[in-house]
Amino acid sequence: MNKTELVAAIAEKAALTKKDAEKALAAATEAVAEALATGDKVQIIGFGTFEVKKREASVGRNPRTKQ
Repeated sequence: MNKTELVAAIAEKAALTKKDAEKALAAATEAVAEALATGDKVQIIGFGTFEVKKREASVGRNPRTKQ
């Protein structure tokens, strides 16, 4: 499902216009992004939990050069 399909599904289920559904989706994603940028954890019951974690960089290998 891409963004256009998600907006259409939200519009249908919430009885909104596609323009209003797109604004609602944009507001929700912006709110989540702002919360994550400040280091907060976002938990949406029944959907998922989002948080920023720091981890070590992985060591990769180029398959062509074997380096």
